[in-house]
Amino acid sequence: MKGTLYLIPTTLGKTPENNTIPEYTLSILRKLDVMVVENIQTSVKFLQWVGDAIPEFKIDFYQLNKNTPDHEVFSFLKPLKNGRDVGLLSEAGAPAVADPGSKFVKMAHQNGIKVVPLVGPSSILLALMATGFNGQQFAFHGYLPIDAKKKKQMLIQLEGESRRHDRTQIFMEAPHRNNEMFSSILENCSPQTWLSVATNITLPDEEIRTQQIGEWAKSKKPELHKRPTIFTIYAK
Repeated sequence: MKGTLYLIPTTLGKTPENNTIPEYTLSILRKLDVMVVENIQTSVKFLQWVGDAIPEFKIDFYQLNKNTPDHEVFSFLKPLKNGRDVGLLSEAGAPAVADPGSKFVKMAHQNGIKVVPLVGPSSILLALMATGFNGQQFAFHGYLPIDAKKKKQMLIQLEGESRRHDRTQIFMEAPHRNNEMFSSILENCSPQTWLSVATNITLPDEEIRTQQIGEWAKSKKPELHKRPTIFTIYAK
């Protein structure tokens, strides 16, 4: 029999106690001795935080990042084909969502392997829940272009689509460019458009604010540098 691929969410940052991952998810994780991860070092630290997991020197780790070639990702299926259960871990939050693990999940399906998503935090959905915007029509766009001109064009496009289709638009940025993204939104979107900024979700210093852009421009600018943030705009 083939093994099962478990999709295991991780915490969204360092917390003194577990307030986001159900015990059932942790119980599955503690039994696994094969892991496909984005970064081995941070995954080992997460397992140490979880506690009672199989010692890292007894775990077979396979590293999957955005640069891993497809043929190498395909080779990660071997333990599953040999009947071993495998865990797929993200760097933070839900695996395969804005995460290179999605190609491995697709390959698992193509090879008749059972895929089981487990419960845990998703910064995207948690941010959406807290916006007050349309939760029935929404789109997640991942990372917007870095180039200033292309970023401006994309922001204007997303704002227009939101207005025309009553659609909430969700995106993110590399944490060290968050302040630049915030400024770009204020510069290029209408003062009447709503903007929600959700920072360090689930962490002790979590901050979530929703205001129209005109109000954001008048208020003190939030400090977002190197603080994981989800941006959401809604124009109506």
